[in-house]
Amino acid sequence: MKNRKRNLTMIAVLVFVCAAVALNWSYNNRWGTPDSEMVAAEDEAMMNANAEFLQSAGGTASEYFAEARLTRQVSRDEALELLQTAATAETASQETIDSAMNAISAMATSSMKESQIENLLIAKEFEDCVVYIGNNSVTVAVPAPQEGLSEEAVARITDIICNETEYTADQLSIIEVKS
Repeated sequence: MKNRKRNLTMIAVLVFVCAAVALNWSYNNRWGTPDSEMVAAEDEAMMNANAEFLQSAGGTASEYFAEARLTRQVSRDEALELLQTAATAETASQETIDSAMNAISAMATSSMKESQIENLLIAKEFEDCVVYIGNNSVTVAVPAPQEGLSEEAVARITDIICNETEYTADQLSIIEVKS
């Protein structure tokens, strides 16, 4: 009798563990791939904000980098708020919710990569920088002397971008910010 209860308990625990694994696997696989339209819209908004900022930029290089980071964060926060609103709307379909969650996940991944690349560039003797990872490109703004960046500096930037992302050198845009 004692062995029977123990065996039934072990079987019940095993069934619950298997069910938990199956549910976890199902939950993690339902997000799929990011919706390219939402990601493209977020990228376009970020690029437009960056272009507007570049046109109106003035002052010192350190002010430029501080304002560029602020502009990037404000744009990203606005996009995140829109995506969260879309995901939590009562009339949202499961496809819309999944698409919004994928875009949020893609945004978080890009944000982490940007921060990691910025830290690596600062470690490689650049005093400051701003990185923006778009849908099909990477834009890097770095301080440059009046004569421009050396070939060695451009090579270091390109090496870091290519090693840390899946982007190639032809997808990289380097903006020289002169003080």
